[in-house]
Amino acid sequence: MHTSPENEGLLQKEAKMMKLERLIAAREAISTRPFPVPEAELLARYEQLYTGAISDVLREHALLDQAIGQLIPLRPERTVAGIAFTVKSAPNVKITGEMTYRTQMLEDMQPGSFVVWDTSNDEKATLWGGVMTATAAAKGIRGALIDGGIRDTHQILEKNFPVFYKYRIPNGSLGRCLITHYQIPILIRGVVIKPGDVILGDIDGVVVVPRDLAFEVLVRAEEIRANEKTIFSWVAEGTTVRQITERGGYF
Repeated sequence: MHTSPENEGLLQKEAKMMKLERLIAAREAISTRPFPVPEAELLARYEQLYTGAISDVLREHALLDQAIGQLIPLRPERTVAGIAFTVKSAPNVKITGEMTYRTQMLEDMQPGSFVVWDTSNDEKATLWGGVMTATAAAKGIRGALIDGGIRDTHQILEKNFPVFYKYRIPNGSLGRCLITHYQIPILIRGVVIKPGDVILGDIDGVVVVPRDLAFEVLVRAEEIRANEKTIFSWVAEGTTVRQITERGGYF
């Protein structure tokens, strides 16, 4: 989106008068901080974990609203991690320009991305189908979260592509909705997702990890996984609940 210099100056002035700088930074700032390990390694390590452990670590950072539930995993047996590529659409009858914009969006998706799509509560159309899946899989996209509809489910399943979705319906998107933005901060079910965040999805749902915390959260979650293996071994040995608690275990 483009804003004239005059309007931009006015918005900045209004923001200063209302002291909105911190809110703007919190809502709109997008981190590009590099990870301390290669991205492929980071994502592979995340996929060895599970969303519950990541959510528990985020709670340690006082981040209680990072999980997106109530969406259906098309591949419940899969655990998938990727880098957030955000999309925003809304119900709209306009068709002109939609395919051009969609083409540019697909070209801008990079390998390792996890598509996260805010549909503005659309209930009539599908935003993801067989062709989108084939295209995404060919580009090395790791998964998609669609807070709305999908179709061509057999074709998606044939590609073994992880998708989290709200409903299925045959209706296509043209003439029913319009992609308005991509790679901007979005809000889905109370969770803010920014481009570059780490997304992890499994049978329990999807969790969003702010990019700047992603490596720290990963290392701590790996510690939790190791601790839980120890607790499971104590349980298998017949250790009592009190003894496990005294040893530092938890339930």
